[in-house]
This record gives sequence, structure tokens and C-alpha cells, in this order.
Amino acid sequence: MSTQIVDSLDSFINAYIDLAGDDKRELQTDFDADWPSPCLLATDDELALLADGDSTTWRPHLQAASTHLGDLAKALEINIHPDLETLFCRYYSHDLPAVTDRGELDILQAWNEDDFERLQKNLISHVLMKRRLKQAETLFFATTDQEDFIIVMDVASGKVMLEQVGKVPKEVLADDLPSFIQTLRPRDLVLTF
Repeated sequence: MSTQIVDSLDSFINAYIDLAGDDKRELQTDFDADWPSPCLLATDDELALLADGDSTTWRPHLQAASTHLGDLAKALEINIHPDLETLFCRYYSHDLPAVTDRGELDILQAWNEDDFERLQKNLISHVLMKRRLKQAETLFFATTDQEDFIIVMDVASGKVMLEQVGKVPKEVLADDLPSFIQTLRPRDLVLTF
């Protein structure tokens, strides 16, 4: 794990939390007893009093050091770039809204272990689609405000690219993931998920 990706991601997460703290706002989510997360800030006693749909506070939560994408790499027989592994394995969180000079996006994150498994299955499906189309393999990590466009990392080069789903990516957004994350700003919007 490179310190550059950790520093970039932690800086973005801290800016995101700071934004939520402005004007006494909190990161809010609707409680779902069937979808627990270490991100929830309520105590077990407080959670026991919540009904599904009640609003509760949350924060990105550091994952255990044992979380990794090794099963994904093994299933696809590819090497997962350590920066991308850090992006997906450092925190549990809701997706993180961000803005760049080009527009808005959401950095994909996992809310809990089950969500982490679902994310890996979606990444496998994406790579299998790329193979079926005989295109260079990419792994997505963000959605954009443009329909059918995602932000991906090229598996071979580690470059961050804009990709229209099902098409060969043509535009390089950054030479690496830490550089790309450094360009992001948390999106100032209603912070309820």
C-alpha cells in the first residue's frame, strides 16, 4: 500500500467529514436493520430503538487490515493495482459524492461486508464483459453525472480513464489514482443517503 494513495484518500475523506460538520450538519442515512454497518455512529442500545427508515448518523469507518481484493484477483487471474485495493479496502462508507472540473461523480465504496462482496461481483462482471468485447481490461471505481460513463483504472497501466460502458476508454483523466483523488472536492449537497 503506497502512502500516496492513503494520504490522498484520507485527505478526501477528512474534507468530506469536515463538509458534513459545517453548520452543524451530520452525515445521515436511513436505518435498515437488515443492512448494518460499522459506519453507524449510534450505540447498540440506540440502534435497538430505531425503526427501519429512521434517520441516523454515520461516518466512513476504517476497515480491518485483513480486507483485500485477493479473491477478485484470483477469480479474474489479474493483478489488482494496490492503489485500487486501498480505495476499496481502506474504509466502509456510503458512496462518496465528489466534484471535479469536469463534473460530478460518486466514488464507490462498500457499506458493509456483504456490500463489499457485491462490489467484487460487479467488478468481475465488468471485466468479463470487457473480455467478451475483446477490450483492454478496466476496473471501475466511480460513476459520473453523465449517463453510461464511469471512471475506471486501466488494469495494465494503472491510468485513470473515462469510459463509456461497453466502449474502449479514450480519455486519460490522471496518470494514477492518487493524482486523480487529489483533484476531487467533496460535493456540497444534502448529505443524506
